[in-house]
Amino acid sequence: MLDSLQARPRSARILVVDGDRRAASGVAQWLCGLGYHASAVGSAAEARRSLGSSDWDACLIAGPLAGGRDVAAAAVSGGSRPAAVLVTTPAARNGHSLAAQAADWPGAATLVAAPWRDDDLLAALEDAIAAVRRGRAAEIGAVVQGAPEATLLGSHPALCRQLDIATRIAGTSATVLITGESGTGKSLLAREIHRQSRRQGRFVEVACGALAESLLESELFGHVAGAYTGAAGDRDGKFLLADKGTIFLDEIATASPALQVKMLRVLQDMRFEPVGGGHTHAVDARVILATHEHLEGLVAAGRFRADLFWRINVVVLEMPSLRERASDIPLLARHFLRTAAAKAGRDVEGLAPAALDALCRHAWPGNVRELEHAIERGVFLGRGRWIEVADLPPAVTGAVSAGPAGPPVRAAALKQALAAPERRLILEALERCGWRRDEAARSLGINRTTLYKKLKRLGMDLATLEGK
Repeated sequence: MLDSLQARPRSARILVVDGDRRAASGVAQWLCGLGYHASAVGSAAEARRSLGSSDWDACLIAGPLAGGRDVAAAAVSGGSRPAAVLVTTPAARNGHSLAAQAADWPGAATLVAAPWRDDDLLAALEDAIAAVRRGRAAEIGAVVQGAPEATLLGSHPALCRQLDIATRIAGTSATVLITGESGTGKSLLAREIHRQSRRQGRFVEVACGALAESLLESELFGHVAGAYTGAAGDRDGKFLLADKGTIFLDEIATASPALQVKMLRVLQDMRFEPVGGGHTHAVDARVILATHEHLEGLVAAGRFRADLFWRINVVVLEMPSLRERASDIPLLARHFLRTAAAKAGRDVEGLAPAALDALCRHAWPGNVRELEHAIERGVFLGRGRWIEVADLPPAVTGAVSAGPAGPPVRAAALKQALAAPERRLILEALERCGWRRDEAARSLGINRTTLYKKLKRLGMDLATLEGK
């Protein structure tokens, strides 16, 4: 079970505290084996000194400790940043439940029932650290069954590479373009970059594809009274709201040609005028953009300005699809299960082995978002303490659907049927372009990286094919 619960890509620093130093060392060694940076101390005094002199992502009070509440308080307020506090305690101590015991601890403490299960402790640890890293230490749930906000979880190398780049450029002013299929977590990655940037302003998100073209310019740059019918007063746009912070423009490929011209100027000098106004505003905003479309192909087709493309093509992060990082499915599924169970007020033990196997075998065209919705359905419709295969959507389980015009069709059969023409198109492009990968990718309207991923997924060995 622990195979799916590897450490976060950016290894957390954890201080393990226990009145029994030997026990604390054992827990710390176990966490280090999973990729965390963990250290052990055996007293409250040692813990307070360490918390005051170093930055920690979490303080795990792993056993009975005199002065434990003082340690928890120091973790929340000490150092240059607060640390997540986790306390292992009997689920029913002196007749008090975890929720009742939570009142005795600082507001940021997460209580974990002891003796704990390894995967439960790790899940609680990651959720608590993620919440504190988002600057929401005071809002972490008091018990492990609380409903944490969505965050980027996973240890697959494809995801870790993108997170590593994001960490390295977070503190710079570089414009970032995030690509990837719908539902892969592009918005979450943008928020993570903003969080790590330590910019003082807010994170402002604009769903460009959800707004009519006539409204998008006003939404971005604001308008003055009388600029158009219905504009009764002045209104600040999203760029002004993002001053000293980050503005995230999702689905930038949907921007009209006229708006692309204005966007180019804004990205060059961060100056703009509101719709109908003559006053020029200057802002200091970090710009992150995202799209699920292939912008190079749109440039070639004349649907996206080449100069704007090269202006935003500074740092490109490509979020991997869920099928590319299938090893993360168990971890994500359990995370969504805890969240959905808290929403539904249900006591759900976990996923039945057959249900987890079905999740791991599904292709997930809707990516992480589809997985989240599948788990929510299972929690809301399930009746037992375990989510069974029957509780999951038919599209996930490959359930047979008999249509009036033909024989039953399974999801797996559709996937196989689509793979054949895709393989043929790629092979024809390679042969037509003399096996030059870059040229073949351009002719297919994709980039070289995407071509290699498709070749790998389809099991196409270029060395073997070219020699035929």
